[in-house]
Amino acid sequence: MRKAVVLLSGGLDSATVLAMARRQGYACHALSVDYGQRHRVELESAARVARVLGAVEHKTVRIDLGAFGGSALTDSNIAVPVQGVQKDGIPVTYVPARNTIMLSLALAWAEVLAAGDLFFGANAVDYSGYPDCRPEYMRAFERMANLATKAAVEGHSLTLHTPVIAMSKAQIIGEGMALGVDYGLTVSCYQADAEARACGVCDSCRLRRAGFEAAGVPDPTRYIPHRA
Repeated sequence: MRKAVVLLSGGLDSATVLAMARRQGYACHALSVDYGQRHRVELESAARVARVLGAVEHKTVRIDLGAFGGSALTDSNIAVPVQGVQKDGIPVTYVPARNTIMLSLALAWAEVLAAGDLFFGANAVDYSGYPDCRPEYMRAFERMANLATKAAVEGHSLTLHTPVIAMSKAQIIGEGMALGVDYGLTVSCYQADAEARACGVCDSCRLRRAGFEAAGVPDPTRYIPHRA
């Protein structure tokens, strides 16, 4: 089986991507990153998803982006927006360089594994305006990876797969349901509590809930009662 490294956050998109990679016949090595996010409970979800969806192995790498701050997800002094999905500009939930760092870690592991494929659940349709979720960024990273690695220089090029990047949340959910993904195992909320219950009002919760509604699929998310 071909080996692939799959970035797995524990959320809806990355779980679907793992299922898609497995369907394509890849031996999937799932990678999660504990970067100091306030919603670290998602990492427990990632471990469950990796196990249930048949990843060959699952690693969690620790890197403290909270040392820099600059985001509502890594700095407790910056409030997570709850007024509704921001239409213009880049929201404070953007984590500086996060996707570049996570993709670089996945690239490093892929080289060690002699894996020629990376899978990443970036989405450029139902997302929050993050610049490092755009298709042009993904292609730029892939080009960089094929310039910067020993494997590529020696003739083993790397492909970055972003299979849900042009899909709506409803389409992603539909695809995942067809593949048997249990979305009740996933956590998307930016401020989920210790019991993995979602706030229901952050951008990520709003996009997730709207996706289930549009897909006509019951929402399996457990919400904090007073915020549901």
